Amino acid sequence: MIERITKSMAKNIYLGGGLFALLIFTGLTFDTVQQIPKRSNDDKITPSVAAGKNLWEVNNCVGCHTILGEGAYYAPELGNVFQRRGGSDEAGFKEYMKGWMAAQPMSEPNRRKMPQFNLSDKEVDSISDFLIWTSKVNANQWPPNIEG
Repeated sequence: MIERITKSMAKNIYLGGGLFALLIFTGLTFDTVQQIPKRSNDDKITPSVAAGKNLWEVNNCVGCHTILGEGAYYAPELGNVFQRRGGSDEAGFKEYMKGWMAAQPMSEPNRRKMPQFNLSDKEVDSISDFLIWTSKVNANQWPPNIEG
């Protein structure tokens, strides 16, 4: 004996599945909203961090780099550049960044060239503060390796 799905059964499956998916979506959304304040580090945003984010956008750094996995994959991930190049020494990282930005574009063979943006020391400090702040966001162990 072959049973067929009636219109009524199909309608119940459709509505039940839709309701189930909606409940799962609502639950996951609620959980995400609850997690954001614990992970975002937004209480540590200073005017310098905000200025660094603005410089990041104005100079289209995301056109080549990724930050926390968002952006282009042409140049290295910068969400963890503070851990890679500064460790826990913020002043040392800022000096490293000043030297790095001043040395661009490098003329090493087989190396992609980063443009010279001619940023002031204050602007480089702001970008450094933004990258330091970004490194302290709980990104759930992203990137998966230290070199991004």
